[in-house]
This record gives sequence, C-alpha cells and structure tokens, in this order.
Amino acid sequence: MAMLTIGAFAKACRLSPKALRLYDELDLLRPARVDPGTGYRYYTAGQLEQARLVAWLRRLGMPLAEIRRVCLLHDRDSTAAAREIRAYWARVEAETAVRRDLAAFLVDHLTTDPRGPGKDTTMLELRYSAHSDTGRVRPANQDTAYAGTRLLAVADGYGPGGAPASSAAVEALRFLDTDEVPAGGVLNALEDAVRGAEQAVRDVAGGSDDIGTTLTALLWTGSRLALVHIGDSRAYLLRDGELFRITHDHTMVQSMVDEGRLAPEEAATHPQRALLLKALTGGGTSTAPDLRLHDARPGDRYLLCSDGLSAVVPEQRVGELLAAPAAPDETVRALVGAANEAGGPDNVSCVVADVVESADRAGV
Repeated sequence: MAMLTIGAFAKACRLSPKALRLYDELDLLRPARVDPGTGYRYYTAGQLEQARLVAWLRRLGMPLAEIRRVCLLHDRDSTAAAREIRAYWARVEAETAVRRDLAAFLVDHLTTDPRGPGKDTTMLELRYSAHSDTGRVRPANQDTAYAGTRLLAVADGYGPGGAPASSAAVEALRFLDTDEVPAGGVLNALEDAVRGAEQAVRDVAGGSDDIGTTLTALLWTGSRLALVHIGDSRAYLLRDGELFRITHDHTMVQSMVDEGRLAPEEAATHPQRALLLKALTGGGTSTAPDLRLHDARPGDRYLLCSDGLSAVVPEQRVGELLAAPAAPDETVRALVGAANEAGGPDNVSCVVADVVESADRAGV
C-alpha cells in the first residue's frame, strides 16, 4: 500500500502539517503509520476523503467535537452525516438571524439623531387585551397571560406544578411594565429578566425537571417591540393584512423539520410534537432564549398565544380573526372561542396588541 508523507498528504488535502498533527492528537484523523524511530507520520490515499471532509467542516466553522461526530457517522452512513451537517447549519442560521437583528438595531440606534430634520415625530402606543381559558378537556388552567402598557407575555406551564411555574415566570418580568428601560439596553434587560424568571421557576418547582413553562414576551419601547422566546408558545404579527410568525418553536418536531427529516405537514400529527427542546425548568440547566427586535408601524397587530390555540386552529383562520375589524378584547375572546370550538383539548391563552398613533403627539 503506497504511503504519502505528511507533507505530500497536507498538500493533497489542503490541510497544513500542523493541522494534521493536531487532528492526530484529537483523534480526528489518525495517520496510517507512524515511524517508531523518527515519529514521522504517513498517510494513505484512501484517507484523503476524510481529510478533505475535516477541512471543509473546519471552513464551515464547525467545532471539533461536532466534526468528530460527523466523521464517525460518515464512516457508517453518509446520509446520517449529511443530516448532522444540515442540523448544525440550521442552528448557525438561527443564531445569525438573532445577531443580524441586534446589529441592525445597534447601527440604527447609534446613527439616528431623534432630533434630526425629517424625523417622524408621531408617537405610538399599544392597545391590548389578554385572556386565558382552561379549555374543554383539562381540569385546571396552567397557562398565564399578561398584557400591560409595556409588557405582553404568555407562559404555558407543564407538569404537576405547571400553573405556579407559568405564573412565576410572568411575574418575574412584570417589573418591566413600570421600570424605564433604556432603548439601547432593552435586549439586555429582557435577557436579565429571563434569568430572574428561570430562578423563579426553580424556586416554585423545588428543583424538579418535570415542572416547567414556556415563555414568550414582547417589551414595548415606544417605537420597537423586543421579543424574548423560549418553548412553543408563539408570537405572530399581522401587517398590511399578512400574517407572519415571528417565533421559532423549540420542539423536537420543529428541529426535525429544520433538518429536513420531517415535512411541515407531518409535524401537526407527529407523536413527539409536544416534546420541548427548550423551556424554563425546575432543574439547574440554564436555557438561552431567542431575543429579537421588531420595528413597529401604526396598524400592526401582534398576537401572543399558547399552543392551545396554534395546535388546533389553522394559521389561516387565526389570520382571519386577527384581520377582522374588532378591538383587542373582542379578538382575544374570538380566538379563544375558536380553540374551544375545535375541541378545546388544552388550555388556551391569547394576548392581542395593536400599535396605534397616540392621542398625545409630539410637535402638535
């Protein structure tokens, strides 16, 4: 069997000899033979494919531990290795989207002079309503819904202490409804508040991983809404008659859809559709929330809801009810009613908020 020196092999696979020595030490790419006297490494031509795979994955930015897993899978099943790469890249894209939104906000925040000529001086405010219902099957309501001048929130508790968990999570955020939050620090304030909510859930759950809650909340700054999201409760935006879902479910089923292992139409009936990958739990594990910023426009309508609505009422019907010319309090009751008409298998909570021009306009 012909052998390649480490220099020749490095040139063929476009990895440096230094990188090859590192990957040998990390058990990513072992040489075919090591000279016992000189310690010199030799490789076979058959190892080039794996070496190139490692090089490509490194260029992709994949951590070494994940590269090792992909290489082991590749040896047994290249399709499984491809799924692993797809899953990794889906996570990268999701994280990049959050950073992109933050970067756009910071650029706008640092370069816009609110006193400059031509600045829109129209003041905006929220008109809102919240409603939570036990539904027609569950014996008790474990959801919590809240709507205030600045804070909108929905939490869906689970386990034997689900109701106290969801209530504690929302209560931990309620100070944001009255405390002034600097525009440039709104995401930091939300993230810190979620850490407080996490601790509050641990306190009421007594350290049990079987107790927890989702949390989806919006914080109003006067021109933007900052979103924090953990779990499978959802946030929607109705703008110019079109409905947009602005959260991403943290569920096993959604991850399978992201990775191409499950078609979206199969997700609704999948037996693991309720299995959460992220939640605020009574255990000691911290969860990184999704954080985003949304510019608000007059006429926007936002919906926060638990899966007691989204799992049983089609998005098209949700959009129709949101688009109806009704006040937020009428709309939330119509949405809850639609969930109950569909069987009401779960608790259902809805918060609806309209972005409107304030009666008190600057410069008038």
